[in-house]
Amino acid sequence: MKDDLLENAPRSYSGALLAAIGIALLCGVASLIWAWSLSGRLSTQQQELTDARQKNVQLAADLRETDAKLRVTADELGKSLGLTQKQMDLRAQQLLARENAQEAAARRLETAQKETAQQVNAVATDVSSVKTDVGGVKTDLGKTKNDLAGAVATLTSMRGDLSDHSSLIARNHDELEILKHKGDRTYYEFTLSKNQRQPVGTVSLELKKTDAKKSKFTLLVYADDKKYEKKDRNINEPLQFYSGGQPSLFEIVVNSIDSKNQVKGYLSTPKGAPVPPPVG
Repeated sequence: MKDDLLENAPRSYSGALLAAIGIALLCGVASLIWAWSLSGRLSTQQQELTDARQKNVQLAADLRETDAKLRVTADELGKSLGLTQKQMDLRAQQLLARENAQEAAARRLETAQKETAQQVNAVATDVSSVKTDVGGVKTDLGKTKNDLAGAVATLTSMRGDLSDHSSLIARNHDELEILKHKGDRTYYEFTLSKNQRQPVGTVSLELKKTDAKKSKFTLLVYADDKKYEKKDRNINEPLQFYSGGQPSLFEIVVNSIDSKNQVKGYLSTPKGAPVPPPVG
C-alpha cells in the first residue's frame, strides 16, 4: 500500500505542476493581453491629449486674434459713438436755437398784430372825425373863397410904368398876404438901405436916393447882366421890367420910405419864373 502511494505521488505532483504551469501560462497570456490593450488605450489617450493640446493652442491663438479684433472694433465704435454724440449735441443746440427764434418771432408777430389793430382802430376813429370835419372844411373853404374875393376887390389896381397892363398892388403887409393867397404870382418882400446892393429873388436891387417928404425914391435893378434905373418914382407905383430866358414881366412896389434912408416893399414874379437856389 505504501508502495502504491509512492508510485502514485509523482503523477499527482506532475498533474498539479502542469495545472499550475497552465494557470501561470494563462495568467501570463492574460497579462500580456491586458498590457497590450492597456498600451493601446494609453497610446490613444496620449494622441487624444496631444490633439487636445494642439486644439487648445489653436483656440488660444484664435481667442487672442478675436480679442484684438474686438478691441479694434470697440475703439472704432467708441470713436463713432463719440462723434455721433457731438453731432447729436450740436443738432440739439441748433434745434433749441431755432425753437427760441420761432418763439421770439411769434411774440413779435403777436405784438405787431396788436399794434396794428390799435392803429387801425385809431385810424378808424380819425377817419370818422375827418368825415365830420370835411363838411365844416368845405363850409369854411367856401367862406374863405368869398372872403378872399371880397378882400381882393378892395385892392388897388394900377398901371405899370412900361405898359398899359394894370395890376393889383399891395400897399402894406396885410394886403400883400391877400395877394399871396390869390396864388397867381410869387412875392419876395425886401428892405433896402441906401447904396447897398441886395439880392431879391433872382435879381438884385440897390437904393440910390430917397425923399421921404415927397415920397419919392430912385433905385437900380440888376437882372440878366443888365441894369435898369427907376428914377424919382413914387411909393405904391408898379415898376416893371422883363427878366428870364423867356422874358417875363417882373414888378417892384415900394410901400414906404423912412428917415433912415431905407425903403420897404416887394418884388412880384410870374408863376413859373426862375426862383433863387435854396440857401445852404
